[in-house]
Amino acid sequence: MKLLIEKNTSNFNNLKTDGIILSLKDYSVQSTIYYELDEIKEIINKYPKLEVFIKMNKNIFNDEIDKLKEVLIKLNKLNIKGIFFYDLAILNIKQELDLDVDLVWNQSHMVNNYRTCDYYYNEGVKYALLGKEITLEEIKEIVEKSKITSMVEVVSTPAIAYSKRKLLTNYYKSINKDKKDTLEILEKVTNKYYIVKESNNGTSFYTKDIMNGTSIIKDLYSVNTPYIIMREDGVPDFDELVNDTHEFIENKCKDEQYIEKYKKLGDNTNFFFKETMYKVK
Repeated sequence: MKLLIEKNTSNFNNLKTDGIILSLKDYSVQSTIYYELDEIKEIINKYPKLEVFIKMNKNIFNDEIDKLKEVLIKLNKLNIKGIFFYDLAILNIKQELDLDVDLVWNQSHMVNNYRTCDYYYNEGVKYALLGKEITLEEIKEIVEKSKITSMVEVVSTPAIAYSKRKLLTNYYKSINKDKKDTLEILEKVTNKYYIVKESNNGTSFYTKDIMNGTSIIKDLYSVNTPYIIMREDGVPDFDELVNDTHEFIENKCKDEQYIEKYKKLGDNTNFFFKETMYKVK
């Protein structure tokens, strides 16, 4: 099992991690820091021992296709492990241009069963970031049955929705107030708070509570899950968490003190132990 992280800064010194995720500017959403291509090159050269994955998880529009091809050709020449993609244009271009770079299927809610994972694997996709809306047992089933290389996000403040629209701009305009880029809202049905953030690429919605999956790492290790992912945004003492997690994995996930220590992140285990039930009324 390898550990991937997405940080709020470009400083990866003194961190025990196997790899990093870098969001490419103008081609990714739902990150706190975005990188130009030249900055990505510098980081790759500075940290040659780290596996570098590039996040390109935004919708692509027709007028962006030609530029996207140029960008993918440049990325194909770099020493990167893979590209997280949402829009199928990236997969189509990889096939069309016969690029060597590996892809990570990153269509959030859709990555939820091993048969569809195998479909994408047969289309030339090496990795899949499994959806955050499935249970631990469903995750383990995909890891064990699919040919694709699975990734599981275990600690983050999960993104739950995204809109290309400038929703906060429109909202504050409608109430004739100065715009803010971040807003906390209460969802009345669940009585839970969510964070809304607006950027140049649109508006994202996040849970306010940290998704704490430290307790399931041991289970994921037992089925040989290839990668787990931790994202810093909203998570306190992140560097310490990363180093402790890497040691936990190296020690074959036998240190029960690790699990006890990180109960401090809260009891929100998302859908790991909660099935999604649909009822017809």
